[in-house]
Formats: sequence, structure tokens, C-alpha cells
Amino acid sequence: MGAWDIGHFDNDTAADFGGRVDDAEPGKKADVLRDVLTAVADAGPEDYVDGGEEAVAAAALVATQCPGGDPVTTSYGPKNPLPPLPADLRPLAVRALDRLTAENAEPLDLWADAGADQEWLAGIAALRAVLAAAPGE
Repeated sequence: MGAWDIGHFDNDTAADFGGRVDDAEPGKKADVLRDVLTAVADAGPEDYVDGGEEAVAAAALVATQCPGGDPVTTSYGPKNPLPPLPADLRPLAVRALDRLTAENAEPLDLWADAGADQEWLAGIAALRAVLAAAPGE
């Protein structure tokens, strides 16, 4: 992971993902988010989750439309506003974040190796709290 800071879009993969979201047609943007969130959320505990940066970025985008969610203001996120997203993405994003903070997840391992796992986990916990508090259906 080529990361330059701890933010949800502060790595090469998430920055590229922001461009991919921009490139999707308005009616397909939610599908782009759903695909990356589902891939991580559906990984079993015995599976090693490579990557995950896209799922964190997708969760951050979903959270922007939740009460108390922070806007994505970094220049590495999507440049264009997202259309209203389906509420069922919220619990899916929570599941993906839970999987990324469990054992056998590359982002947690990488941040631990860098000595920044507690800072990264705090950011994920704040993001998860916003998503979990919002109605999901």
C-alpha cells in the first residue's frame, strides 16, 4: 500500500478508487461501492483479505450521506458529488469495516507494521460509529 497519511483516501489504491467512482455513470456509482464492500464483507475469517483500501474509501463515501458523517474533502476522493445512495449500503459498510479490523486483514497488518495501527483503528471506529448509527433500510 503506497500510503502518505492515515486518511481514508490517503493511499494510492483509494485515490484510484475515487477516480473509478467518478468514471462510473451516476446510476452505477452505488454498484461500484457495493462491489468493493461486498468483496470484503463476505470474506470468511479464515480468508486473508488482501487490500481493503477501496472498501474503507467506499465506507467513507457511504458515511458522508449519514447523519454526523463527514464530507470527503480530500483531493484524492471523487471530484463529483454522489447521487443519494441506498441505505442498505450502510450495514454492508459496517460489515466490511468489521472484517478489515479482524484477524487476517492486510490493512490492519500493514498499519501495525508501521506502528500506526491504533491511529488507523480509531479512524475506522469513528467511521463505523457513523454508519452503525444511521438507519440501514
